[in-house]
Amino acid sequence: MKSKSVQTIILGGGCFWCLDAAYKLIKGVIKVEQGYSGGNIDIVDHYQVATGNTGQAEVVRVSFDPRIIKLTDLLDVFWTIHDPTTPNRQGYDIGPQYRSIILYQGSDQLKIIEASLKKAKEVWGSQIVTEIKPFKQFYPASKYQTDYELNRPDYCQLIINPKLIKLRTKFAALIR
Repeated sequence: MKSKSVQTIILGGGCFWCLDAAYKLIKGVIKVEQGYSGGNIDIVDHYQVATGNTGQAEVVRVSFDPRIIKLTDLLDVFWTIHDPTTPNRQGYDIGPQYRSIILYQGSDQLKIIEASLKKAKEVWGSQIVTEIKPFKQFYPASKYQTDYELNRPDYCQLIINPKLIKLRTKFAALIR
């Protein structure tokens, strides 16, 4: 974890374009970076991850100001905008690279994540399959993969917008 003025959390909940679009709307989020993490194989590009054989997941690295937005709020958004009960799948995206995953940095973050998971189980039941493990390495996505939603509005309309509607409805106070 970085200094108290800027912290980061690594989250994967299906296609990183969906999480990217959602977290960019939240007050206190400074930066959202799309990339890959959670695996044991060093990767070079999206095509390797797309094979499902690298162990890497599509993730976002969310940098935030904890004086404005709490990690607990960011995790509440996470549990709401994707399905944490379906292994290796979110909507049309199928494979281990689309799994639900939280990569923590330090015991303080882990405690917050564990409390958040307990709260999420009250909503989703005990079927949550989200992987929670220590953060090791983040591999940024290529330029082509970043800001994809701006270049593919058709994808946004079909896949991303329903998640953003849910976000705006449930978390209106957190939106910029």
